[in-house]
Amino acid sequence: MKRKSDDTHTHIWNTKAWSALVDHAKVIKQRHLRDLMKDTKRCQSMSAQHDGVVLDYSRQLATEKTLDLLMELAKTARLQEKLISMANGEKLNTTEDRAVLHVALRAPPTSSILVDGKDVVPEVHKVLKSIHEFSNLVRSGKWTGATGKALTSVVAVGIGGSYLGPEFVFEALRTDKTAAAAAKGRTLRFLANVDPVDVSRVLEGLDVETTLVVVVSKSFTTAETMLNARTLRRWLLDGYSSDASVAPAKVVGKHMIALSANVPLAVKFGVEASNVFGFWDWVGGRYSVCCAVGVMPLALQYGFGVMQRFLAGAHSVDKHLLAAPMKSNLPVLLGLLGVWNSTFLGHPTRALLPYAQALLRFPAHIQQVDMESNGKGVALDGTKLPFSSGEINFGEPGTNGQHSFYQLLHQGTVVPCDFIGFCVSQQPVKLADQDVSNHDELMSNFFAQPDALACGKTLADLAAEGVPERLRPHKAFPGNRPSSSLLFKGALDAYSAGQLLAIYEHRTAVQGFVWGINSFDQWGVQLGKLLAKQVRNEIAKPSGAAGFNASTSALLKVYMESKKAKC
Repeated sequence: MKRKSDDTHTHIWNTKAWSALVDHAKVIKQRHLRDLMKDTKRCQSMSAQHDGVVLDYSRQLATEKTLDLLMELAKTARLQEKLISMANGEKLNTTEDRAVLHVALRAPPTSSILVDGKDVVPEVHKVLKSIHEFSNLVRSGKWTGATGKALTSVVAVGIGGSYLGPEFVFEALRTDKTAAAAAKGRTLRFLANVDPVDVSRVLEGLDVETTLVVVVSKSFTTAETMLNARTLRRWLLDGYSSDASVAPAKVVGKHMIALSANVPLAVKFGVEASNVFGFWDWVGGRYSVCCAVGVMPLALQYGFGVMQRFLAGAHSVDKHLLAAPMKSNLPVLLGLLGVWNSTFLGHPTRALLPYAQALLRFPAHIQQVDMESNGKGVALDGTKLPFSSGEINFGEPGTNGQHSFYQLLHQGTVVPCDFIGFCVSQQPVKLADQDVSNHDELMSNFFAQPDALACGKTLADLAAEGVPERLRPHKAFPGNRPSSSLLFKGALDAYSAGQLLAIYEHRTAVQGFVWGINSFDQWGVQLGKLLAKQVRNEIAKPSGAAGFNASTSALLKVYMESKKAKC
């Protein structure tokens, strides 16, 4: 059944629920978290749990009334209906007439999800089975390179969603004991940037005879990815050039595979048809970690069993999203609080602060998931938004970030924060002469920083401590800086990494559904790419680049002259 367009409904910003929150924000801005945190009943009520994950949002500048009003906004926006529609395969990506079904990528084989009347779940598991079989062949040494050597190194070539998500999971599991044991003797690297320096760094120390190149591109036309793929194909062929017994076709056929929806172009490139592992137009790039895009390179590194646990963790949150009441639903709560902070309290930025070094690439992945999804200027029907949608995301692992940008968080611009921590370390260390373990030291900061941001320190506090009067303004902390804390009861592993991914994927969708925008297209990336193609075509001409505005023409002239002088 075709879903009714949202343009048949009143825009969310013209509703009573929206106006009530606008009025409520004026009142709540007069409150201070220092006082709100003294209310034990309020603090206890502002938490939720699911499958070993605890969310504490008591340090948000919000009251029980705030939550009631946000729930009314969600009801007015038909949030629950839209989430169910997404999971049922309805075409919510209206500008591209596509379903939005990353949940199908981790659905069990007994599930049934229809797109255009066809159940997509069997096809998902058919591809997963192929990935399982191929990754086992490579890892066991049964699939070899052109000269019969085992392929122990993998270079995954992709950009954006074909890179950031898989790299986040790769880094998250590098120091997980189960995954690390499975990866022993293997290397996985990612090539994304078209900058030749990235190619040089990625290929450093690799042997063409033991390297498998995985080209990741849905269309097999992405400019940066295809140039890098051609560069690596040349590297492979050059590496075998002295061995006349190895045909170029064999080199490409044994050392390159593709993850793509465009089989003909991949085959034309030289990849064998049987080595093209597909995915579908209902998988957005930034939501593609759970399909071949992420599962193949990660299964080659860590084994398919580890990736099954990752998919199971994501599926656990998918079920929670659709079944849990909104007031105890982790992604719904995070999404609604994001709307509250950015749209109603006027905080356009959000910091992602994982207190886990293994999550060093998680903020970068969520930057794309969130900013490419919700950085939109119009509603679904094309009406210009009267507010700025989306949030500016940034972050670093704690405690490194504390010695970098926390100065601004505490005494500069107000930036709502998401703290992420784990009760158990992947690599525990306890020195005999120390009172606490290294992980305890890390987590002490995880617990302390949200309180410091919320409560701050007053001039009176400083006076009581005997701080000289002239220094008190400099040492005062205004507090009232909102944050949420996600605490996982175990360690970061494949399962919890899947949970974390799904929580933030769905948080983004929740915000988009409430705002009434399309979180699943990305037309904003096209204009710059189009102009870059025009510049490239001009640079390729013998006469050099011409035909641009005065500023660009002047810079291009400097570039072309400097390039010519150095050649």
